[in-house]
Amino acid sequence: MKAKLSLIVCAVVVAAACGKKTEPPPAAGPAPGQAEPVQPATKGAEPAKPAALDRSKLSVFAALPAEITASSGAATPALVELGHKLYFDKRLSKNQDISCNSCHLVDKGGVDGSATSSGHKGQKGGRNAPTVLNAAAHVAQFWDGRAKDVEEQAKGPILNPIEMAMPNAEAVVALLKTMPEYVAAFQAAFPGQPDPVTYDNLGRAIGAYERQLTTPGRFDAFLAGDATALTAEEQAGLATFLDTGCNACHSGAAVGGGMFQKLGLVKPWPDLKDEGRFAVTKDEADKFKFKVPSLRNIAQTGPYFHDGAVATLPEAVKKMAAHQLGKDLSDAQVASIVTFLNALTAAPPAALIAAPTLPASTPETPKPDPN
Repeated sequence: MKAKLSLIVCAVVVAAACGKKTEPPPAAGPAPGQAEPVQPATKGAEPAKPAALDRSKLSVFAALPAEITASSGAATPALVELGHKLYFDKRLSKNQDISCNSCHLVDKGGVDGSATSSGHKGQKGGRNAPTVLNAAAHVAQFWDGRAKDVEEQAKGPILNPIEMAMPNAEAVVALLKTMPEYVAAFQAAFPGQPDPVTYDNLGRAIGAYERQLTTPGRFDAFLAGDATALTAEEQAGLATFLDTGCNACHSGAAVGGGMFQKLGLVKPWPDLKDEGRFAVTKDEADKFKFKVPSLRNIAQTGPYFHDGAVATLPEAVKKMAAHQLGKDLSDAQVASIVTFLNALTAAPPAALIAAPTLPASTPETPKPDPN
């Protein structure tokens, strides 16, 4: 009788551990030859079912196009080719050792992986270099939004004394004009202009190239209706992302980049000294506001935030939830969101991330200046 009672208890416990509803067998035990199979005890309890994804909530996102078209229209191949060369050309820096691609590596997520980048003579900038990938889709450029578009932004670092340190726009134009291949490339990109080698046209060309650096991927296929484009785990992570409220700021085609938001909106951000957009607008309402970063390729673009102070994506997710939404996420919730964020990784077209062949220098081309 004791042996039969033990078998009954064992069957009930194992069935409960497997998440199955069961009724205890009759006191007399199972019929001969019909013994209830016992599940291996090592299986343990099944994980709780993730919340189902409500596809109606996906309307906050949009598909990422192959090109973020400028207001002036789509770029010509000649303009993009010129911008590609200029983006990779280190001769646009005073010591000819830094290019746009030095801090925004297009084959490495559009960043350099440093908290703050090294410029002329090893000087360090004050903010983390944000990714160039999909940047043309943002509301403005730089963390504080001081440039309206990628064309304007492209002209800034070249003349910044901490970054590429060229003395002025005239020096850049003079350098370019010493290379006949560049003069011909500007003429092809800006037909009809009597003197197309200008600093503004340099910005237009680099901007046209950057507008091609988009990374549509599996998430876009999922938005278009392909339910198999994301795994079940990634869809569960997306559901957690939406249920947590991350989409309040991270929405649109770039999954962010569309607005400015105060850092520490709900809970004060620790040791925050950078006043963000306030430095540009002088409006008290903009104090400690920064451009919301895009989450496209976010798994590749650490370290995170304007100062690069957070090394890992899970830590960034947890801090965002706490300080921006007032929510203390469990480790499981953070891991789930990170699983979804990893699904936002994709690459720009291979031809655009390969280093181009640059125009040859001539005897008139200035030499590097380390001073």
